[in-house]
Amino acid sequence: MLVQQGLNLHQRGNLNDAQNIYEQILSIQENNFDALQLLGALFAQVKKYPQAIKFLSKAIIVDPNHAGCFSNLGISFQKLRRLEEALSSYDKAISLQADYAEAYSNRGAVLQELKRFDEALSSYDKAISIKGDYAEAFNSRGTVLEELKRLEEALSSYHKAISINKDFTESYYNRGNVLHKLKRLEEALSSYDKAISLHEDYAEAYSNRGLVLQDLKRLEEALSSYDKAISLHEDYAEAYSNRGTVLEELKRLDEALSSYEKAISINKDYAEAYWNSSICYLLAGNFNEGWARYEWRWQSKSISKTAGIRKFSQPLWLGTEVLKDQTIFLYAEQGLGDTIQFSRYVSLVAGLGAKVVLEVQPSLVKLLSYLEGISQIISKGDKLPNFDYQCPLMSLPLAFKTELKTIPSVSKNISTDEKKVEKWQAILGEKTKPRVGIVWSGAVNHKNDLQRSLKLSQLITHLPSDYEYLSLQKKISDVDKEVLIECCKIKHFGDDLKDFTDTAALCELIDIVISVDTSVAHLAGTLGKNTWVLLPYSPDWRWLLDRNDSPWYSSVKLYRQEKINDWESALVNIESDLKKLLNGN
Repeated sequence: MLVQQGLNLHQRGNLNDAQNIYEQILSIQENNFDALQLLGALFAQVKKYPQAIKFLSKAIIVDPNHAGCFSNLGISFQKLRRLEEALSSYDKAISLQADYAEAYSNRGAVLQELKRFDEALSSYDKAISIKGDYAEAFNSRGTVLEELKRLEEALSSYHKAISINKDFTESYYNRGNVLHKLKRLEEALSSYDKAISLHEDYAEAYSNRGLVLQDLKRLEEALSSYDKAISLHEDYAEAYSNRGTVLEELKRLDEALSSYEKAISINKDYAEAYWNSSICYLLAGNFNEGWARYEWRWQSKSISKTAGIRKFSQPLWLGTEVLKDQTIFLYAEQGLGDTIQFSRYVSLVAGLGAKVVLEVQPSLVKLLSYLEGISQIISKGDKLPNFDYQCPLMSLPLAFKTELKTIPSVSKNISTDEKKVEKWQAILGEKTKPRVGIVWSGAVNHKNDLQRSLKLSQLITHLPSDYEYLSLQKKISDVDKEVLIECCKIKHFGDDLKDFTDTAALCELIDIVISVDTSVAHLAGTLGKNTWVLLPYSPDWRWLLDRNDSPWYSSVKLYRQEKINDWESALVNIESDLKKLLNGN
């Protein structure tokens, strides 16, 4: 009678009264199973997990064959991050009740936390096979598939969860995340909006909605979305950091830095916020602060993965230790253009008396083989020789305390292969018009490719006919291939450009290189070629703001978008300057 009375109170939410009755029963009968397991479940409900474990464990001693008790015990262990014990508890529950769908689902969650993703997926699938309308298991299954990068399958799993439960807020949010990763931006936005309509205080949905709006270049709306997330969660460091990136894109740098600093004040170890602020400082030309914070890239899992974090027993050199008669290993860490740009520091390191071993991407080995100051060059993936110190190329500006006025010259940095030049001279034949090399798009996997690249059809209409145009890019999209076939005034060499020594040789035979922000722009600038670089409204940090020249390359001229996503003004200026050259102006 007392047990039922307590259970009734428990089910109605009168937890204090229910607890009193359970404890009253146990004072009379200390091994009463029902009171023990119900009190354990109550403590788990109010997040008093140690107490829950205490009473559930006692209940199991009384009745070791109660599956629900083991399942509740697993939940409490899981909440306390005692994951192996939680897993064992769920396994025991399942051994006692083979069709225990909830235990399989919770087991999957533990395996997911243990990064045993394939096993987690199997556990969720088992839960679903038992209970076909188990929306929560479909949702959780989607999160595992997302971890495994099986995004289309994850999307399907979220769709199934939503079809079962039309008001499943979390699944709408998760679906938005996957759609964003798949670059289905409008659909992602719609999914976040649905999640918010079901839960108007969903700060995370507002923040991720801001990311999508940012990718859509609806920057003012993105800013509002981040502001809403912050109003709901005032210590939302990620929203402050993301808000900073929008302000940076709007070229409101002081406000962006303020937002980053707020994120850092909330989380003093927030690597992404430090990294974001470093980019903002560098873009503003504040190299002193920018280089120092740039080192935070190694503390961020996502950024360091992109940068290519390496583990060495040898110490990192950042300009302090004496290098005379020491061997230092310098290595490329990011894109091809970065490697070309920062290879200028090799001679400075060698000038300190060091023997320099340089590791670069395979496609750059031949091009950079004759860098001044190099003792040995190796390809990424080759066996490393012995060395005393190591430093990634993009940490060298910090080591040398580089400021705008002390950027090293690129003279004597890269030279072209004369035999390759002769080869390409033969391919091109006699020169009858001024030659212009063009690059209109970069690698599609670049995080900012949508903003930095343009379509060939956009460029062609602004190319005066009195020039010979040579494509300097190997890969082109299917859409651009169709345009290229129809346009007879552009010569495209594709796979005949074997590596960057071919591109460099071709550049030597060209009068002007016109390029979006890709590795070819850095190559041409390093070679001292007359190079015109097309830049988005908010450019990569190395191009700075509000200037048409570059302190990194004396031969480079910059053509910037005047408005977001508007290439027309920059292309009109390119066309005008090409015509002026023809007229001798």
